Amino acid sequence: MNRYHLMHVTEFHYDAPVSDSYNEVRLRPLHDERQSCLSFRLTTNPASRITSYRDATGNWVHQFNVLAEHRRLRVEAESVVLTHEAPPTGNGESLVEFDAHREEFLEEHYDYLGGTAYVPHLPVLLDLVTAAELACDGSVGDFAQTATNLIHERFHYVQGATHVHSSIADSLSHGAGVCQDFAHVLLGIVRMRGIPGRYVSGYLVSGAADTENAKQEEVIGGQASHAWVEVLVPGIGWMGFDPTLGEPVELRHIRVAYGRDYGDVAPVRGVYRGRAGQRLCVDVRVRPVLDDDGHEKIGETPMAIVPPTSVAERPQQQQQQ
Repeated sequence: MNRYHLMHVTEFHYDAPVSDSYNEVRLRPLHDERQSCLSFRLTTNPASRITSYRDATGNWVHQFNVLAEHRRLRVEAESVVLTHEAPPTGNGESLVEFDAHREEFLEEHYDYLGGTAYVPHLPVLLDLVTAAELACDGSVGDFAQTATNLIHERFHYVQGATHVHSSIADSLSHGAGVCQDFAHVLLGIVRMRGIPGRYVSGYLVSGAADTENAKQEEVIGGQASHAWVEVLVPGIGWMGFDPTLGEPVELRHIRVAYGRDYGDVAPVRGVYRGRAGQRLCVDVRVRPVLDDDGHEKIGETPMAIVPPTSVAERPQQQQQQ
């Protein structure tokens, strides 16, 4: 069953009244040839008027303001998504062939080649670039998969090892991080090799309970958005790679937004006016729409408190009165 119900709930709790809260979210799943967003509903409490637009990359952006005083803000996004076409596979042309014409990519895909705040071009990445190139079969696609494998093998998944503003320098230093960090490291490797790569935010539907990665998938997919990378492989197109799992992207990866890095596609961001501190609570649930009896499974889910060091979502910025 490739039809899924998604519930993404974010709550901000303030220890004193706040006002003038301005927010934008990227929570509506993509609708294209590989997946269909069959329904989407966004609600806020306190209630607000919600507007939407498509950004330069084609992601849906929803904006809303809460001007009156409030001590709690709940943002709830509910979707039904059908994944109906497997991601492309193959290794494409060789690295030697690619190098002969890679200058052609600079103008059209510069945003996915240049360094960013989260993915700076660091000399230390060159060791990983070399290791991936020596271990791969010489093709662009296998270079990306080999780099994916290296990250999966050399880095440890540790909640709290990095924070919301961490660049790849932190995860490279600690040898640890979460899915966002691993996606950033993979982007750094492929971009420094001259291959366009883009950050993908979305959700991971956990596999069968008896699979090798089942427990890890439950951790990374249970309370927050997931992240991976798409690499432009000449002759094939944009191919997905998940360095957290060390595997190619499958139908159970539900895409929400593309960007240069996490900063382009943060699920929820905003500012508020007041001197109050805040506590962020996030809960994400992804499950098949139909149960064993053929009935839709839609209902409320419990909230999970995200540790302060989590990079699942960023807190709102505070504007002092």
